[in-house]
Amino acid sequence: MTKTRITWLGHASIKIETKGKTIFLDPWLDENPVCSLKVKQVKKADVVCVTHGHIDHIGDSLALVRATGAPLICTPEIGMYAEKFGGIKYDEGSIPLNIGGSWETADFTITMVNAVHTSDIMGEDYKKEGILTAGSGSVGYVISFPDGPAIYYGGDTGVFADMAIIRDLYSPNIVILPVGGKYNMGYREAGYAASLLHPEHFLPIHFGTFPNQQLQIEKLIEE
Repeated sequence: MTKTRITWLGHASIKIETKGKTIFLDPWLDENPVCSLKVKQVKKADVVCVTHGHIDHIGDSLALVRATGAPLICTPEIGMYAEKFGGIKYDEGSIPLNIGGSWETADFTITMVNAVHTSDIMGEDYKKEGILTAGSGSVGYVISFPDGPAIYYGGDTGVFADMAIIRDLYSPNIVILPVGGKYNMGYREAGYAASLLHPEHFLPIHFGTFPNQQLQIEKLIEE
């Protein structure tokens, strides 16, 4: 199995490196108080994936795409937003998918899956003028490598029964899910999600950034 490195950059931002390829998931970097990596420090990105339009997830994705030339994997609505406000041409600089759709390369396949979470888009116009743009809710991703692991990244989500379908279809070895509570799953729901998915490895995210979202590790382990 090819060696794959997963780096938690803080909050919900993830970097995956394998076979010379670098994939960013929900890269909130410059304004993230718990992330030391900044956009100007990123030398390479092969793909940037965004799950939804909340500012702590769409984050610096457009800036990272412009800086590196990486394609943006996103919903059609965020793809249209990226063209209008980020100068990222739809279906050229971006690769819009919808739930169940996949983008396949020789090195990996990225499949968009369901998530349970509300979201409009807090992007460039939100940063400047506080304007919310209508979004399309939230999604997750399964990233599968031919000779490596399958990684399920939930982004922001609550637990839902169809996680069992994600297990049956994609058999993720590694599951990355939020555990901070309040705006997504807490320890109880995350534990139940793990029981549905049966991963070899569970990486908790979306905690420790703000006082109202903390990891209760002992309770999570019990679940």
